[in-house]
Amino acid sequence: MKQIYAFESQEEYMKHLNTIEKFSEKLKVYQHVLEEKYALATLPKGIVWTSMNLATTFFSEIPVPAYTNGDVIYISPDLSAWRRLLVEQLEGQDISEIEDFYAHCSDDYLFTILAQELTHHSNLFIEEYNGDTKLNTWFEEGMCNYLSRKHLLDHAEFKEVTNIEVELVEIFKDKYGQHSLDEFESNFPQSRNLSGRMFDYWRSYLIVEFLVEVRANQDLDWIFNEYNNWDRAGRTIPLLEHFEMENFFN
Repeated sequence: MKQIYAFESQEEYMKHLNTIEKFSEKLKVYQHVLEEKYALATLPKGIVWTSMNLATTFFSEIPVPAYTNGDVIYISPDLSAWRRLLVEQLEGQDISEIEDFYAHCSDDYLFTILAQELTHHSNLFIEEYNGDTKLNTWFEEGMCNYLSRKHLLDHAEFKEVTNIEVELVEIFKDKYGQHSLDEFESNFPQSRNLSGRMFDYWRSYLIVEFLVEVRANQDLDWIFNEYNNWDRAGRTIPLLEHFEMENFFN
């Protein structure tokens, strides 16, 4: 993968160089995990390392500075900016323990976000596009999030992040939870604010985490076999219904 640096000054580039180099080396290790276990065969063309501002206003209007556009991953390595953004998700809610976690989150947590973007390139995912909208986005997004966290966080960190997102879904379900996860991407034009978008990512992760950890007793082969069975059967019902998860948050 090519490494592209898109900062507005050499000073800003130098400020983040150590993080970029550290993440680049760690990503090579995680890449091998994906290749050996999760059918990663074709790498993205490159990674664009850039600022929070450029990622969310110049290269895209997505309010989160980590995404894949075509065959290129865009991400900001600015941990301080990420901490501010993650706290912003709370919309001023008085949730001191969650605010404290986000305000002091480690670069290990930030690295899982980059790793998640690489996981999207796995050939395990068989989703299709309907126009510009990807179908069954919840499964791929949730699984990419789950795999990166499961492999890269220790057990305590993994459980802490999971419990935080359980609480966030409970807090915001009345405000943002009036649609099915089958409508994951179609909901975004109506919810361009940060928390509205993140709500579906939280839900997608929690469904996949439950499927793997509880329903399948950590048997990922069973999960992907069911996923492929659903596809081969002609997708006659929504994937959420196939996994009997359509009422998970009720």
